[in-house]
Amino acid sequence: MMQEPTFFILTALVRATPLHGYGIIQAVEQLSGGRVKLKAGTLYAALDRLSTEGLIVVDREEAVGGRLRRYYVLSDDGRAALEAAVERLQSNSQVAASRLREAFGFIGGVQHA
Repeated sequence: MMQEPTFFILTALVRATPLHGYGIIQAVEQLSGGRVKLKAGTLYAALDRLSTEGLIVVDREEAVGGRLRRYYVLSDDGRAALEAAVERLQSNSQVAASRLREAFGFIGGVQHA
């Protein structure tokens, strides 16, 4: 089961432009509606793990202000893992929504027939 921070890190990398760490932190916070706020240490540990697992790859590195900045992209395996997570979430959501409708006739305060 994919953890929420990993889900949003991979989601942030679903784009044509590679992202560096700070860009990923910003994108994750925006995509999650502010629910997931990554600290730098947590992010870089996750990026190392995701890279080792082959879900992301380093696109390029550049020196900025004397520090090395890495830019990451989603790998084909990462895309497949994210697609599988999305399918699982959709399926689980449909099951829960169906049971809520059966039991209470509504979801989130909205009456359903």
